[in-house]
Amino acid sequence: MGFRYGMMKYIVALLAGVLFLSSCTESKFLFAFNRISVKHYPTDTPFVYNVKIKVQPKDVSPADQKTLEESLPEYLDDSLRSRKTQRFGLFYRIKNPPVFDTFSISQSVTFMRAYLNAQGYYHTHFRDSFYIDTFKNQQRAIVVFTVDPGKVTIIDSLSYNLSDSTLQRIAERERVQKNSLITPGKSPFAKALIGNELDRLVNVYKNRGYLLLSRDNLYAEADTFNTLLLQLPVDPFEQAQTIQEAEAKKAQNPTASVAIKTRDVSNDSTDLIDATQLIRYRVGNIYFYPETRYTQVPDSLLKNPPPVLYHDSAYTLYGTQGLFHFKPLRRNSFLNKNEFYHERLYAKTITNLSAIGAWQNVESRTTFRDSNIVDFHYFLVPAEKENVTISLEASRNTGGDFVSTGTLFGLAVNATYVNRNVWHSAVQATTSFVNGVELSLDKNNPFLQTFQSSLSHAYTFPNILIPAVKHLFIKNNELVNLEKTTISMSARYSERNNFFRLRSLVTNMSFDWRIRNKYWEWKVPNVELYSLDTLSLLKQQFAENPFLRTAFNTGSIVSTIISFTSAYTPLKHASQNNYYHFAVEEAGALTGFIKPLQNKVYRYIKVEGEYRKAFNFTRTSFVMRAFAGIGYNYGKVGTTMPFYKQFFAGGPNSMRAWQLRQLGLGSSLLSDTAGTKDNAFRDRYGDMQLEANLEYRYKIADFSSLKLGGALFADIGNVWNIKKDSLNPLSVFKLSRLGRDIAIGVGTGLRFDFNYFLVRIDAGIKLKDPARRENNGWLDIAHFTWQNHEYERKDDNGNVVSPNRNNFAIQLGIGLPF
Repeated sequence: MGFRYGMMKYIVALLAGVLFLSSCTESKFLFAFNRISVKHYPTDTPFVYNVKIKVQPKDVSPADQKTLEESLPEYLDDSLRSRKTQRFGLFYRIKNPPVFDTFSISQSVTFMRAYLNAQGYYHTHFRDSFYIDTFKNQQRAIVVFTVDPGKVTIIDSLSYNLSDSTLQRIAERERVQKNSLITPGKSPFAKALIGNELDRLVNVYKNRGYLLLSRDNLYAEADTFNTLLLQLPVDPFEQAQTIQEAEAKKAQNPTASVAIKTRDVSNDSTDLIDATQLIRYRVGNIYFYPETRYTQVPDSLLKNPPPVLYHDSAYTLYGTQGLFHFKPLRRNSFLNKNEFYHERLYAKTITNLSAIGAWQNVESRTTFRDSNIVDFHYFLVPAEKENVTISLEASRNTGGDFVSTGTLFGLAVNATYVNRNVWHSAVQATTSFVNGVELSLDKNNPFLQTFQSSLSHAYTFPNILIPAVKHLFIKNNELVNLEKTTISMSARYSERNNFFRLRSLVTNMSFDWRIRNKYWEWKVPNVELYSLDTLSLLKQQFAENPFLRTAFNTGSIVSTIISFTSAYTPLKHASQNNYYHFAVEEAGALTGFIKPLQNKVYRYIKVEGEYRKAFNFTRTSFVMRAFAGIGYNYGKVGTTMPFYKQFFAGGPNSMRAWQLRQLGLGSSLLSDTAGTKDNAFRDRYGDMQLEANLEYRYKIADFSSLKLGGALFADIGNVWNIKKDSLNPLSVFKLSRLGRDIAIGVGTGLRFDFNYFLVRIDAGIKLKDPARRENNGWLDIAHFTWQNHEYERKDDNGNVVSPNRNNFAIQLGIGLPF
């Protein structure tokens, strides 16, 4: 035990030391040695060692100042760049630095000014200087740029002046202008913003029939003319004064007017811009080739198509073996004959057909006829219909709980069978079989500790099977994407040696669909049946610790679950990411009224919501997360929700200063003081959870196949019950006691990004622990200890028993915590 805690202290100290060193600026000396070394530098002549760019904060916000200082170095002249490579996460090396030439300074100013102009800064001023720093036999040139970007030019008006009357009418519609990325009077006159607005307008037109229209057909014309110059006086001296005043006013509040126009077109087809690009096309016939082989060329199939398997006035299905029925193709084709071409519906068709899984590749071709009719041909390459995968998993767990102590070694064999085209309808069937055991390496425990076996089977249909579901939730079918229905059933058996046997059967029907960036899922019905046999050792644990019974409150569930998830990047804030999740589960509303089931079926309602927001910068990001969940049991089975439906905190993704399920309930001490040493720290589950997380992430080093990053984090929250409990009153949520109940953990971590997966190590310290008796739960830094010794006691033999209660936690996780 002492060895383990000693190692923990060294790990925490090493982790903190590495992060501290990596946070030091590269240009400083650290402990009397230089972190930057130079190799293969020019001798007897100055070379570029460092370039510093300082942006004056006079007319820009702190956020814009930081963004400009991070972006401007990318626009330095190549001969003014000394590229640094990071080594071991702490040191930098410069190889082959260029010879310093003052001409490269003026070139860099030209490039940086062009970048600032593109961002809307047209009144920029640059000051540059340099000095030579002699280090040993090196002549290091350090260049300093001081940049005053001036005030950003604002777009004060946006108009449309399109030569085609239909294009003009579409652009002037209120809904189109409402979605514009440009807000007159607020938006900067930036090339990227105007370019994005042109792209948006092109998409608007493509969704209204203009199949061939492209960005080349539109352009933006800007006017920065000052209207004061239209009123020049006759006197030449007054004219000069008026012009000077106009220029001064323009510099103080620079503005520009923007007009969107169409380029002139020509009937000559050899021109880049021709009249056919402004034709409004209607959809003609639609052709499917669902048995296309990889070796077949689509253009050849157009000339020599396979035999026709189905044909009507709008659709034609080709094939030689009849592998696929027409219905799944028709349900996932969203362009309709004789309607105007719609770019979003075309993309939706390609996306849905690709997502079904029955085809590994989907391509399309278009053919034109008459003056404004376009036919669509879809070439689908079938995926391998059936496959079986077998995997072996191994795990090792060192520690103890109320059931077992010592070291456990786990083995599991997983076998999965997939059929991607059941009934020739592109329905996917998945069958999984898992067998696993946990073996004890402790001589004092039986060798076989746990046996687990599970069997599951699911069918996934590429559409919503019940039309009433679409009528209930979906108002505009045009916006719906990626529809599917999944019917699944799973059975599981788990036996812990001499403790319990747990059997479960879960079945449900799930409807899934996406509306733009919003993903919906509705499970109805969701049926979960559980059966528990308590064996001798578990009964003994119940007798010693009655509170343990709440962790084994089993029963049956008949519920419905609906969830909503949205993840998106705001159009006007490309460096930000937003995520929302909301879910409601209701159990027993109908089945609870059936008298024979009233004492067997749970009745509860559970609601949870989560929000995340990320602010991304060049080498850093700041992420916030908030979570709230509550469940209320209003039935006759138990006083809380079943433990497998309750909330818990701690672990690598929640309250990282606590181990998994080791926080709570509230400020109750029963979980920390009841029972013997082996069961004193059982898992904690509650009917309510509040949590907030803050994390600052930054890059440390980039290697060839590894990106090393660091993080500083703070976690705040806890878990409670909501029904009164006379035996454990401090576990119940009360607003008046929230300040005492809340837990706070702070820490730091490393992220090892291997591109395909990310490994994370986090070290957290309990800044405020509701289970800490002293100092109202707050950490006493002056008397900090790695372990909490408040719960030490003596056993029947008079020996001091020190519970496994730490003031810190080391978490190992896969992927980011949120």
